[in-house]
Amino acid sequence: MNKLLGAALVAASVVSISTTDALSADKVRWKVPIAFGSNLPALGDNILYVAEKVKEASNGAVQFKVFEPGKLVPPFQISDAVKDKKLPAGYTWLGYDQGKYSWTPLLAAVPFGLEPWEYTAWWYHGGGRQVAEKTFSKLNIHPILCGVIGPETAGWFRKEINSLDDLKGLKMRFAGLGGKVMQKLGVSVTVLPGGEIFQALEKGAIDATEFSLPIVDQLLGFNKVAKHNYFPGWHQPFTAEHLIVNKEIWEDLEPHQRSLIDLACTAGVTNNMAKGEAIQGAVMEKFPEHGVTAHKLPADMLAQLKKVTDEVLAEEAAKDEDFKAIYESQKSFLKTYRNWKGMAYLPRDFE
Repeated sequence: MNKLLGAALVAASVVSISTTDALSADKVRWKVPIAFGSNLPALGDNILYVAEKVKEASNGAVQFKVFEPGKLVPPFQISDAVKDKKLPAGYTWLGYDQGKYSWTPLLAAVPFGLEPWEYTAWWYHGGGRQVAEKTFSKLNIHPILCGVIGPETAGWFRKEINSLDDLKGLKMRFAGLGGKVMQKLGVSVTVLPGGEIFQALEKGAIDATEFSLPIVDQLLGFNKVAKHNYFPGWHQPFTAEHLIVNKEIWEDLEPHQRSLIDLACTAGVTNNMAKGEAIQGAVMEKFPEHGVTAHKLPADMLAQLKKVTDEVLAEEAAKDEDFKAIYESQKSFLKTYRNWKGMAYLPRDFE
């Protein structure tokens, strides 16, 4: 009996050790720096939702520790840190890498481009994910779409803008491909992280700025200095954010771990888009209380901006094969999609 009991205890011990080792090996603990503060609704807080869901769904086996902008690396250096395996992952807006890789803004925001649901359709079912993964693999990065929100405002200005000539000579914070359009129009463009914009605007280092959704811009205080807010956000009809993972680290994960992270990010896309749309109207309703005037850019100005945008996109595509491949993929998708969109949806002027 004692021998049998001893054998059973040894067997149980072996099973216990094996199970513990397996659970330990199954754990994922990633430090995840973010480009936008998690205090910013829709723009910055979506990663907290994703981190919570992945932890719950994995029963704690997969966890992301989120680090605010600048705590681990500056916002504009997240991709480099992931590429070089200094960090396993990051949550960022890929347009910030435009200076190093000209094609990245196409995955983040395209002037006069895809709308949020169109971008999402292109990514999941129109070849977007495949072309993004192929291009990013050259940088040792695996990109996962993890958040999408609607249009930004077209900018905050101290004075009214009645024609594109009024833009000439302005110093303006402007990111992405839209910034190249503004440069062609005579604007002195600078790119600043969100946390530095208000101070630059207040001190007069810049005359105007674009950044994000009305609720985000208000929290950052732009309405205290610039009282003219323009719409629509021609330069950024969608804003996409991605969880970028070091490719080697991604490939070392178990299949179920990769699936879990993918699913959490897909849930993040849905939650992000819904939240972003739900909370803007109430903010704009109170613009008059803050002395802010919301302006709509007239059709002739939008047509001129579209013309310059087409020039910029053609120039960038001619210079870079990766840019061209992604841009052509988006254009091809839109051409087919519009067969449906043009017939199925109510016209914009129908109320």
